[in-house]
Amino acid sequence: MIARDLISHEIAPVRTSETGLEALNWMVFFKVSHLPVVNNEEFLGLVSEDDIYDLNNPEEPIGNHYLSLFRPYVYTHQHLYEVLEVASRLRLSVVPVIDEQKGYKGLIRMTDLMHYFAKVSAIQKTGGIIILGIHVKDYALSEIAQIVESNDARILSMYIYTHPDSVRMEVTLKLNVADLTSVIQTFKRYEYDVKASFMEEDQQEDLYHSRYELLMKYLNI
Repeated sequence: MIARDLISHEIAPVRTSETGLEALNWMVFFKVSHLPVVNNEEFLGLVSEDDIYDLNNPEEPIGNHYLSLFRPYVYTHQHLYEVLEVASRLRLSVVPVIDEQKGYKGLIRMTDLMHYFAKVSAIQKTGGIIILGIHVKDYALSEIAQIVESNDARILSMYIYTHPDSVRMEVTLKLNVADLTSVIQTFKRYEYDVKASFMEEDQQEDLYHSRYELLMKYLNI
């Protein structure tokens, strides 16, 4: 998916003829802390809550004030990973989207971006999570996948975090199975550092209940 596919048309940009208070009211209403300032489809920059609070007279039009607006944006054809990088690096609540002619096309809300990544990252799917600690030079995706699949499981999503100034990395795996026991044992047999594992409480209770029933059946034999 690219930027144009996630543009929100609910939030209109601020014009320089609007007052700081009007902009602030829109921010409160839409639960964002930034709004794009646009005149005749020309993106002038983002105005923030702090910019408005710093105005001597917020009841005057924004255009009457000198604002050093910064101009972060993405193009309509850019991938959503790039949108997320801009939003994360600059800590934005919205990311303006422009076309190749620099015309303003809309904005992407950080909340919508998070909802999208929750869907594509299989966060909403049931299953367990394993976090591995690995030396950077030992990382091999093919081996990790082979270990998981050898236990009749599948990787739904995977994230890698490399510690700053370190040769260690964390690999987070979301699997399609709730019982992680055999997968974890295999990772340990291959001398992987299993730092943590998680599964939803109701799945864990179901697992313990099924194991208890198996134990009772065994004892009754």
